[in-house]
Amino acid sequence: MNIRPRSILLVAPVALALVSWLPHEVTALDFSQGRVTQVVQDVKVVPSGSAARPAALNETVHQGSAVQTGTQSRSELTFQDQTITRLGENTIFTVGQGARTVELGSGQFLLYVPKKAGGAKVKMGSVTAAITGTTVLGNVYPDGLVQFTVLEGSACMHLDKWGQAMYVQAGQRVTYDPMTQRFDNPVDVDIQQQLSSPLVADFRRLPSYSLIEEEIAIQHGRANDELARAVAASGATIQTASAEQFLAAFNSVIVSADPRTVCTIVGRAVRARPDLADRIVVAAITSARPVRGYSKDFKQPVGKEIPCEWVQCILQSAIAADPSSERLITDAALAAAPMLRDCILAVTPCPGQNAFNEGFIIAPPPIERPSPVSPEQPPTTNNRG
Repeated sequence: MNIRPRSILLVAPVALALVSWLPHEVTALDFSQGRVTQVVQDVKVVPSGSAARPAALNETVHQGSAVQTGTQSRSELTFQDQTITRLGENTIFTVGQGARTVELGSGQFLLYVPKKAGGAKVKMGSVTAAITGTTVLGNVYPDGLVQFTVLEGSACMHLDKWGQAMYVQAGQRVTYDPMTQRFDNPVDVDIQQQLSSPLVADFRRLPSYSLIEEEIAIQHGRANDELARAVAASGATIQTASAEQFLAAFNSVIVSADPRTVCTIVGRAVRARPDLADRIVVAAITSARPVRGYSKDFKQPVGKEIPCEWVQCILQSAIAADPSSERLITDAALAAAPMLRDCILAVTPCPGQNAFNEGFIIAPPPIERPSPVSPEQPPTTNNRG
């Protein structure tokens, strides 16, 4: 199987906003407590300030408490918003002290956060991952090495001590090496192979399984079948189509799609033709209803305004597919929907490269050099003895 190499992607992913006419948004609940929904062999709960005791199925684990698994053991916790955490053997997991934060002391975990749940932060030693609407696998080794894999969705990784940040998308793994104290560049992984992990295979079917299958289809080149058929009608392929041919086919595919599907199609289209990222975004924004201008006083938009949530959803999908085009995509959206300027500018992606955030760059110590000596004043000779 050929997995198309991706360039070093850098980031995007603040929460993927959902369109306003989808079901009412779930209230963002914190991670102050979770219910134990699976116990296999040696699993213990360690309440804050108390001794460890065996975990019981369906018991509630409160904020600050830890869950520990022994050899050949595993467990699952389900939170109020249906976020799921699965723990592999020899793992220490703490229900986070902060809202929507969990902490992995060591071992293996899978974390699934539903769309619209409010996102989550995962602390793994000195590494923090911000995720939203995402399924990830992680491993913290005894020597401090951290591996983090995204099965669907995306994550913004932060190296707390030095301020390094980078974007990881579905089908990528990033490694933090404590010896170098930095992230390696993301590498592609076969998502299909990741499904053999006991944290997937030995538990009930994940709610995000269909989304993971979509990502597998993307890796295998099957995700754009409908778009490919539409392009083929003009006698071209996705890669060989002119901009006009591709965009005409794209418009024909999204014209009858529901808003959530439009966001998905945008991401796939931008991955397939990053050279058209800005034009794909404009086509998606303007496809279902006209983008109207302002009245003469520039205060009230004429006609029905495009929902902010819809535009943000499209932007997030496009930027996640091609983070290097973030500025081009944003500018195109501003031109297409100027009445939503504040909404568009509120989309703040991760850094666009695997680099250290400004303000956290490690500067070398200043080099001390002797002061220059004037030709008229030769250096003083220090005669000793």
